Amino acid sequence: MRFFKRNPFGHILFIKKWLIRIFGSITHKRYRGFNDLQIEGSEIIKNLPDTNVLFISNHQTYFADVVAMFHVFNASLSGRQDSIKNIGYLWQPKLNIYYVAAKETMQAGILPRILAYVGAITVERTWRSEGKDVTEKRDVNPDDTENIRIALEDGWVITFPQGTTKSFKPVRKGTAHIIKQHRPIVVPIVIDGFRRSFDKKGLRMKKKGILQSFIIKEPLKIDYDNDTIEQIVEKVEFAIEQHPSFLKVIAAEVVEVQNEKLEM
Repeated sequence: MRFFKRNPFGHILFIKKWLIRIFGSITHKRYRGFNDLQIEGSEIIKNLPDTNVLFISNHQTYFADVVAMFHVFNASLSGRQDSIKNIGYLWQPKLNIYYVAAKETMQAGILPRILAYVGAITVERTWRSEGKDVTEKRDVNPDDTENIRIALEDGWVITFPQGTTKSFKPVRKGTAHIIKQHRPIVVPIVIDGFRRSFDKKGLRMKKKGILQSFIIKEPLKIDYDNDTIEQIVEKVEFAIEQHPSFLKVIAAEVVEVQNEKLEM
């Protein structure tokens, strides 16, 4: 029966659709109303194929970043140009959007478990457990990489290659391996303002009137056959503006501003 149609992970699409509609309606004003989400590049979203697209982004909160992406992607596909005005785009949302998230995060309470049904691909982090870094890294669970492959074959996948909400942390090589192995179209996204708008989990607003930026860039140019893992990692770091060189530029700008203040 059509009502019980499921995605490859067994989730009933009818339920997923209504979860997106409900949570999208509840959260819309967090990006258009209480705060202002400034979007660039929505035309890129509209021109993407229906499957095998990997979005890479810097990360500022656990959930608010992903929720914003669901809004922007669906608004863009509905013809809105750099805007999430009028939430009518939520009525027929794209149902084959998935996002990579830490298993321990998505199991920490009822709300995360519900949000997981919307499209989480839960993975066991090899370098971190219970909010702390581990000295002995665990082996990668093959089921995790297999689930990402399944999700890419079915639709779009969002991932945060640094694996943390802290800025300028190294990009994990696992993302590069996924890119090299599955050859998706890789679309970089750079966000800002979410850390100032929300708490760390991205569930509670801590400040209103914040300008949130959401920049969608052209797909990365990757030589899947010849680029090394290290080269892909570096391309990803530059694309999401988390390469160490950006930190040096920011530091230099801060020093310049401080010097200007001293001269006034």
